[in-house]
Amino acid sequence: MIESHAIPLERVVLVGVVHADLDVETANEHLAELAFLTQTASGVVIKTFMQRIRAFHPKTLVGQGKMLEIQSYTQANDIGTVIFDCELTPTQQANIERVLRCKILDRTALILDIFALKAKTSYAKTQVELAQYEYLLPRLKGLWTHLERQRGGIGVRGPGETEIETDRRIVRNKISLLKKRLESIQKQKNTQRSNRKSLVRVALVGYTNVGKSTLMNLLSKSKVMTEDKLFATLDTTVRKVVFTDMPFLLVDTVGFIRKLPTQLIESFKSTLDEVVQADLLIHLVDISNSNFEKHMDSVNQILWELQSIQKPTLMVFNKIDAYQPQPWDQEDLRMTRGKEHFSIQEWKQTWMQKNNQKAIFISASKKINIQSLKHEMERWVGQIYQNRFPYRIKNIATKVKEKVSS
Repeated sequence: MIESHAIPLERVVLVGVVHADLDVETANEHLAELAFLTQTASGVVIKTFMQRIRAFHPKTLVGQGKMLEIQSYTQANDIGTVIFDCELTPTQQANIERVLRCKILDRTALILDIFALKAKTSYAKTQVELAQYEYLLPRLKGLWTHLERQRGGIGVRGPGETEIETDRRIVRNKISLLKKRLESIQKQKNTQRSNRKSLVRVALVGYTNVGKSTLMNLLSKSKVMTEDKLFATLDTTVRKVVFTDMPFLLVDTVGFIRKLPTQLIESFKSTLDEVVQADLLIHLVDISNSNFEKHMDSVNQILWELQSIQKPTLMVFNKIDAYQPQPWDQEDLRMTRGKEHFSIQEWKQTWMQKNNQKAIFISASKKINIQSLKHEMERWVGQIYQNRFPYRIKNIATKVKEKVSS
């Protein structure tokens, strides 16, 4: 019998903080998401630590007492990695590594690692590699472990500094090379886009793991890889779809997440250009997630950074089959009824239907209400055709009108 040699999961401890700009509830939400990110990166969370602080400790982020508590636990429980939810400065990371004597990551490094794990095409790999090198550059000094054995003095100070500067120069040259490679690929993609410029472009956007790829497969009858993990797909997928004689391009984009590293936004700008070039955005939301409104805010923030927040947007709330409102006992005077107790029908009567824009509620995995979504997409795409191709729209508009009214 052949023995299997599965790679053991990495044992991980998470660390979060509560401060003036972050309350306990939100900090716990961030840690829960960090745990999901850790799972996606093939780690297992053994314990989480939380500290309330007035200001970040300049040397170790958290206070000395909490750091000693974490040190005691990691040494006693064979912990190989500690991940901080906040972004660490290079100095803080180096100091914490000296205290805990294990691998130290922050949220940015973890997301970069997941992107490296999920990147499949050479384009995605190049984008991720560029982001990693830009993150690595200011942290190089802490990686030279052989320098820790040097105690200074005549004849040893110079070579060490020279070696670090040499390494920095290598990394800078690598960054420059990767940027040129991305520019070359971008020119090819721009040529592809120009060849398809006569077609209407519809882009799926949303927080990671909301079901964009599942919906993409359903609408375009394609087979984009889907998985119940964060950032299951990184590469932009474009498929041609035809509704009532109206062909358009449907684009599945990379999922967004709060605290998305700046390096990734910069290196993935060419991929996110698909959002910028789109005529219509379909903002997909996982309504079964209790934090879906905050996720929407994160997506809108990134759309604002891409100068795409004003684009025509169809709101689509997915996973209605998994939505579970929290139970409410109206006879319990201690309970106040809030949004967490709303039914789907009650949500439909809130801001979701503002400005006469019809929000659609679906389940992509269960194929619930997909026809209503298609009808609404036809209406939006038909309006774009009306503005862009008035000479072709008369017969198409008649068909759309007949289909929507039926």
